Amino acid sequence: MNETVRNLHHDLVRKFERHGSRIEQMWRSLGQEEREKILRDASIDRSVLKDPHDTSLGNVCRVIPEWNLRDLTPPSSDILLDILKYRATTPLTEQYISGVNGAPGDYENIVDSMQRNGFRLSDASTYKDCYTLFLDDEQYGQSYKITPGNKDDVLTNMKPAIEAGLIIPQDIGELVLMRQNYLLQLLNIIVEDIFDTASTTRSKTTRPTRTSDVATAALATLSFHSPPKKLGIPDLVDSSQEQKSSWEDYINLISTEPTVLSHEVNLWFFTRPELVGDEKGRSMPVHTDRYISGAVLDAVHGVVKATATWNYISQLLALLDSSPDRRFRVMVLQELSNTCYLELTRAQVLFTRSVSVFSGGNRWFERKSTVRKDGIVRVSMKRNPESLMLENPQLYYMLRLCQEGLDWSGSVQWLQKLEDFHRAHPLEKDKMAEREFSSLGDLAVIVTFLQSLSQVEQLPAANKKQKHSFLLKVSDLETTIGQLKEELDLDDFVIPMGNLLEPGMASGALVSLDHHVHEKMGTKLGFLYEQLVDDSVANLHKRYHESKVKASNTKTGYLVPTIPEASESSIHRRREKEKTRPAHSFAYAIVPEAAGFPSSSARPAPPQPRFKVKATTFNVFSLLLSRSSAARGSISWDAFVAAMTDVGFSVTPKVGSIYTFVPPENMVVRRNCTLHRPHKSCIEGVVLLIYSCRLKRVYEWDESTFILV
Repeated sequence: MNETVRNLHHDLVRKFERHGSRIEQMWRSLGQEEREKILRDASIDRSVLKDPHDTSLGNVCRVIPEWNLRDLTPPSSDILLDILKYRATTPLTEQYISGVNGAPGDYENIVDSMQRNGFRLSDASTYKDCYTLFLDDEQYGQSYKITPGNKDDVLTNMKPAIEAGLIIPQDIGELVLMRQNYLLQLLNIIVEDIFDTASTTRSKTTRPTRTSDVATAALATLSFHSPPKKLGIPDLVDSSQEQKSSWEDYINLISTEPTVLSHEVNLWFFTRPELVGDEKGRSMPVHTDRYISGAVLDAVHGVVKATATWNYISQLLALLDSSPDRRFRVMVLQELSNTCYLELTRAQVLFTRSVSVFSGGNRWFERKSTVRKDGIVRVSMKRNPESLMLENPQLYYMLRLCQEGLDWSGSVQWLQKLEDFHRAHPLEKDKMAEREFSSLGDLAVIVTFLQSLSQVEQLPAANKKQKHSFLLKVSDLETTIGQLKEELDLDDFVIPMGNLLEPGMASGALVSLDHHVHEKMGTKLGFLYEQLVDDSVANLHKRYHESKVKASNTKTGYLVPTIPEASESSIHRRREKEKTRPAHSFAYAIVPEAAGFPSSSARPAPPQPRFKVKATTFNVFSLLLSRSSAARGSISWDAFVAAMTDVGFSVTPKVGSIYTFVPPENMVVRRNCTLHRPHKSCIEGVVLLIYSCRLKRVYEWDESTFILV
């Protein structure tokens, strides 16, 4: 626990150094109800002591009695600010000895509680002959066990420090660290919640979990009881391109909408494997800032990788559709199988991450304490979930989908059972966490796609070790990019995490991330994946040519593959290649200026005719298509369906919460639009932005498309 306490203290120090004066100003501006809400939101189960003597929360009053509503919430009280400032500006060694305004320190608080209340650790006997050191910052909170036979000599040497209370029995030391851990963690959370409540510059757009059309396309076509409609290769090309376009839209939103970037970073941060207990039940605290910069990289990298993967799948399908050569088709099918396996694995990992920290799933997983060679922390199910089949069927089916080694065909039955369960018990779906529902959709996307593909082509088993495959290249690139976290420092933009919602912080974080990747890799993140796709397509043709030459046993002037370049040489080569690219050519650029996203004013007038609509329909589309973040609000699902129907669309319900909107015949663009009815039937925040982006891209609508009659 000592390392956790030191990390939390370091986090609080940085927050206060950057934002101390603003925090003080904002806290003083809050009324008692707002202060009480902040304290409750920061606490487990929203439970806070009423006063220092409140015993309703068990031992809480014995560990942190000062954290109570009576003393901290009155508008005239600055006690919380005094605690915050003291904890953020004094070393832990000083806090151990003395408290705020000369009050007893953490050690005296615990000893006093033990003497007055008989407070003890339940397992105190396990710490026999163990001592904890509070001598200095370097050894703060470290514990040692005295080996048999050396006890008298060791205790004699430690006697001065023991008498000074700087070396204490570990059963007491654990309580001291527990007190500091609780207070520091609460204070770190409080800082974020004060900003959320009182900041006048932070975007107030709500941040529900992403419910992307990436997920809805799969759920809309999911069919297992009866064979799905047979699609041809051209249809599958269109389907894969639609998925690629959906992810490109999301890159656009991450690059231009701070609420979307902040939301995605939150998802990665709060589903990280470190929050799952290891073999001994140990987990890292949620509020440890050291992981936030890495979460930004993970969030952006995950979207770019998914976009590139679907781009490559669509190109492979196009090659398959255009080539009659059997040898080439065999090679393309193997590469297609490998790449689909890559996407299936990505979706399974993200779904498992979500389930392992939500819906009670955390009790069924454990984190391996040993990290893999590529730096990835592994989480796996620790026992068979069979006992849940009757007790909690929904969680049971979800856990089955998290099984290691489950292929797409094995996922089919569990997806169908989950879908059948939701049809029979529709309210159960609302018990799923939003993140679980979204990642379940991503999993259904690739399962549905492979189900359709298997009807027209017989895919070989994925070859996970095939040389020169896109799968292996992505794996190598992922490992390299993961290592960039060690030196990535976005603290000025992301601490506290909600700081991304302050003006200029999201764009600043993306620019800084872009520069960091460019410095270490020789080019930008988007270009790395764009080039990887291009190189993989070229390599397919190259290997095909070589196989033809080998089969015909004739001489050729084709170049022999060169030895891979050294790291420095590779970086130089990437920089040179980037220079040859035309401006704004990066398909997956994360910085708006480099992405070439057209500004609203630069867009050509949409080719669609104007729609004359009634007031209720006009209001719906005004909210959806507004360029102003201030104008964004909330739209009920029923109001959205009514508005789409009013302009001539027909609405077809699909599986679960999926609906397909079919445009009227007089529209220039005759493409269907499939959308996911969000949880609680409320379109807002990130979901609203996704709906807006989809309608603008598919139908080229904007605010001027609709005229009030």
